[in-house]
Amino acid sequence: MDVELSASPNLARRAKVHAALGDPHRLRIVDLLALSDLTPSELAADLGIGSNLLAHHLRTLEGASVVQNLRSEGDGRRRYLRLVPQTVADLPVAGGELAADAVLFVCTGNSARSQLAAAMWNQVSEIVAESAGTRPAAEVHPDAVRAGLDAGVDLRNARPRAIEDVPGRPDLVVTVCDRAHEELVALAEEATVLHWWIPDPRTVGSAAAFDDSVRQLRSRIETLSPRVVRARRRRTRRRSYP
Repeated sequence: MDVELSASPNLARRAKVHAALGDPHRLRIVDLLALSDLTPSELAADLGIGSNLLAHHLRTLEGASVVQNLRSEGDGRRRYLRLVPQTVADLPVAGGELAADAVLFVCTGNSARSQLAAAMWNQVSEIVAESAGTRPAAEVHPDAVRAGLDAGVDLRNARPRAIEDVPGRPDLVVTVCDRAHEELVALAEEATVLHWWIPDPRTVGSAAAFDDSVRQLRSRIETLSPRVVRARRRRTRRRSYP
């Protein structure tokens, strides 16, 4: 069978991605970003390299459309690095587990992203998820309710609440809002804290933005949920993700 490999743009893109990953530091960056979006300083600290060398590796990954460099919606001086969603499926990501008896999704108002994330997580994982906000809104946004119903989750009876009102201490916290993440720095001393850069759909002002939040959250949940096991079954050190 004759196969014209040179005629496949997908093949060329995959080759470019794999060429960019031909370095241990860049592979490590992909492993870390598969679970949590991080700042350049956080990556540099984990890798034990200087800012100039990190910048070189990031330019290579950005040039291959593997990594995005995004401005925080909270502190505009802060940048987050995340994997390009369309490229994730082609990436060789290392395994590893996180131990948790509960997951807490957090955003500022607890009126859209964190509510959707917790509801969708509970569809696929035996580890129970809840949600909360740093400054809870009065109600769940109507477009979040509609987007949730379209995605198969029902938020019609959900109510925003503060982190202080969540019973117990979750082992794993996932912030889905830059502002909330930047307000909860101290929480990293008590739990494993991951961050997902998900734009606030309310600021976009369209119903489609809520659907896009659902798509992004579902993709991240599909990546993370298989890696989370019950803490009482398997004990691992906190912040021990790859």
